[in-house]
Amino acid sequence: MRRFAFLSLTALALASCNEPKAGQPVVTVDLDDKTAPLTETPDDTATPATAGLNPEASVCAPVSFETVELTHCVADPAKHAIGVVYSPAGGETPYGTLGAFARTADATIIAFAMNGGAFSDDLKPRGYLVASGDRLAELDRGSGDSNFHMKPNGVFFGSNGRWQVLATNRFFSTVRERPRFGTQSGPMLLVDGELGAAISENGNSRAIRNAVGVAEDGKAHFVIANAPLSFGQLARFFRDELSVKNALFLDSNSSSLWDPATGRMDTGRTGPILVITKKDAS
Repeated sequence: MRRFAFLSLTALALASCNEPKAGQPVVTVDLDDKTAPLTETPDDTATPATAGLNPEASVCAPVSFETVELTHCVADPAKHAIGVVYSPAGGETPYGTLGAFARTADATIIAFAMNGGAFSDDLKPRGYLVASGDRLAELDRGSGDSNFHMKPNGVFFGSNGRWQVLATNRFFSTVRERPRFGTQSGPMLLVDGELGAAISENGNSRAIRNAVGVAEDGKAHFVIANAPLSFGQLARFFRDELSVKNALFLDSNSSSLWDPATGRMDTGRTGPILVITKKDAS
């Protein structure tokens, strides 16, 4: 496994926007298929979550499904790029929270960020992880007792604005080229429009959960619950309300969202972080 230092993306931007202030270091990295200059801000600056609020510009919206309140965020490949971040530049220690990542980021070019999949107690990813085309952790096809190992589990990945969710074994057998980004978690909530084998219509487990799915039009739908719900409820929302055929559970209890436009900043622990940036930021 490569050292986690190679996951050290700090803030994500387009090359033509947001000139750094004098004295701020700039790092150039690759996001999805775009090369972008990233600006690090000192830890003592104001938290971006509370700066320049513009709720009307948010791509996240509150929704209600089966009496449970959710937040639904949409990433459009025509307007957004997706990448994975893990640790600050030059380090092996993960950000650990979205707030820590936000202190290094230019909030004006972030559409939203969300915790990006299963991780261990030490915050390291439990399975496959790719950032900017570099594979940092191998695909895990093993068995275990955690949610991650509920079969089938799956991978959310993409390159050049084409994003997919596939069950792990299907990903292993059909994907030949390494994607620009990828993160593994589990279980799969939906597989080809049907509830995953590990998902019941309404099991006894209730938790704050988040997940991702990709619709036939190529848009990625990110959903985070604002109150405890079952795996089945979350799966049905993707199937019945969003018409998504493949959806992947990302995490529970530590599920968290940063939406700079509204100022929402959740405080759960994070390992890998999925960051959705604006292509037209200027």
